[in-house]
Amino acid sequence: MQNMIGRAFAAGTRDSTGRPGRSYWQIWTDYKINARLDSATSTVTGHETVTFQNNSDSAMRSIVLRLDQNIFRPEGARTDVMDAITGGMKITRLVLNGRSLPVNDTLGSPIPGTTRRSTPIARTLRQTSARFPLANPIAAHSSGTLEADWSFEVPAIPSGRGFRMGRWADTLYQVAQWYPRVAVFDDLRLGDRSYGGWDTDPYLGDAEFYNNFGHFDVSIDVPAGWIVGATGVLQNPTQVLSPTARERLSHVLESDATQRVVTAAERGPGKSTAVGTNGRLVWHFVADSVADFAWGTSNQFVWDASRATIPTRGVIPFNILYLPGHTQSYADGVRVLRHALQFYSNLWMPYAFPQLTMVDGPELGMEYPMFIMSAVFAADHETGHQWWPMMVGVNETWYGWMDEGFNQYMNILSDADLAGKPYQLDSLGMSYGAVSGEEREPPLMWDGNYAGPLYGFQAYGKAPLMLSSLGGVVGDSAVWHAMSDYAKTWRFKHPSPWDYANFMSNALHQDLGWFWYYWLFTTERVDGSIQNVSTSGGRTLVTVRQDGEMPSPVVLKVELASGGGGAAPSATSRSIGGGITESTRWLDANTAIVTYPVDVWFGGSRTFVAPLELGSRAITRITLDPYGRFPDRNARDNVWPRTQPAPKAGGGN
Repeated sequence: MQNMIGRAFAAGTRDSTGRPGRSYWQIWTDYKINARLDSATSTVTGHETVTFQNNSDSAMRSIVLRLDQNIFRPEGARTDVMDAITGGMKITRLVLNGRSLPVNDTLGSPIPGTTRRSTPIARTLRQTSARFPLANPIAAHSSGTLEADWSFEVPAIPSGRGFRMGRWADTLYQVAQWYPRVAVFDDLRLGDRSYGGWDTDPYLGDAEFYNNFGHFDVSIDVPAGWIVGATGVLQNPTQVLSPTARERLSHVLESDATQRVVTAAERGPGKSTAVGTNGRLVWHFVADSVADFAWGTSNQFVWDASRATIPTRGVIPFNILYLPGHTQSYADGVRVLRHALQFYSNLWMPYAFPQLTMVDGPELGMEYPMFIMSAVFAADHETGHQWWPMMVGVNETWYGWMDEGFNQYMNILSDADLAGKPYQLDSLGMSYGAVSGEEREPPLMWDGNYAGPLYGFQAYGKAPLMLSSLGGVVGDSAVWHAMSDYAKTWRFKHPSPWDYANFMSNALHQDLGWFWYYWLFTTERVDGSIQNVSTSGGRTLVTVRQDGEMPSPVVLKVELASGGGGAAPSATSRSIGGGITESTRWLDANTAIVTYPVDVWFGGSRTFVAPLELGSRAITRITLDPYGRFPDRNARDNVWPRTQPAPKAGGGN
């Protein structure tokens, strides 16, 4: 239990059930943005007005803004090589809570009583996270305002992934992290002087985002003939779309058929879109209860649309915008998007938003509310992000495993379902045994923004192994039900890792503190082995040794000499003393799975003797952790009798 969650417990905003506490709060933001794309210069110019509600019991003494476009500045701090360099975000007007800031200040204001000056505002505005003190704090349960005028050049990205935005020449734009946004002010950081309640981590390029939920009213001015896809619902189709496109859209919800809203032959003013005024059109979108807004536009887009059936909600539309030359690669897009929306709605909770749009472009895999930039191969994964972090607002910057890792796990289930095959989670947990001990690996609870060379494994790779292991403890379906309840409980809220762990332990009716400690806070592993097997009469003693620091249940697959015949015996359980219960289930008449709880290790012994009583037939083979759910360093010593000598603990190359 670290300081952040301790403060939240003390304040009553969170508690040990893993649910929001009686005093839980979060701020709410309302954005009104007017933006214009100049395709000749690839420049977006914008004006925004933001109202944010301070729902806490404390005053806001500063405001922190996110200015992510500054990562493209030549001197921008980042974790990887940046080929696309721009001038970043140029703010020409900034008014914070009624006070206009001198955005061109390059000297800083004199600090009374000293010979020093404050940090120049112009320098602060070159950062991706910019903090400004307030002369008049925003009182508890009151609101603050922000007004800004800004512009930036959309970076030119030739191909590939990782930049989360970009353009192809001057004909296609994917626009994200594109407006000054108010950072998260939350209960976890309130009370810490260094944070002052605000999330202040810079945007460095690898780790993603932590945003407030709110309402967006966005108008995007583009040349006529350009199609815009975005977060939210289009408010003025009669003003921006051609009659043909509107008529086709009116039939999207009637069946699962693919509607060709705009074909390759229908591009341009008066065909794909209205003619516009002075050769331009303003697309107006509104989105509610979303944590961000992104958009894409092109004068080349082909537009397909179809529907998905969401449980308890009915049908919703989804759109796919792509270049005509990519028709073949997007051919399976409708099937993949529909399956993802429906599968994850049934697995976790119903998709909450009114539509989903996927757009083609240089970024082949990135997600925003109701909007994904994606190739079809990544579409299932990017759609999965609509659950975490778009509906369950986790802090991706610090804890990428709570969105990327969970998503990688559920993609395994979705991919299998789409292919009509059984899911396969066996062996995943065990595979961590080979990774554990790598000096460069940070624990999952390390701030992912600074994770270093194994960021990908920390954010994406480890959580599926952890959830495979959890399924080995409680069963996969129990994990899914608990995570579904967790998702519904924290829908449109901001859970922390402690909330998740506590919620899961309570939902699964087990004290899983040992499990969360080792998987989240350490890089330890299991190192189990079968040391000895002896039989006397109808009783067999199996000596299991644990040389690792991470404990796990003892799961034995016991194979008997043939001759049992008939149906598999019924499952049984019995006490073997010391508060330990042995559970036995039969796969068939000759094969039993015998399980002893993790508690066998809590007394401190490195060995446990499993007393098997499975009848008089000879045991031909015993396998420890037969499904490979626990991170064992060396699986060769998990089998008796051994086909080859097992290396001694600590040996090997």
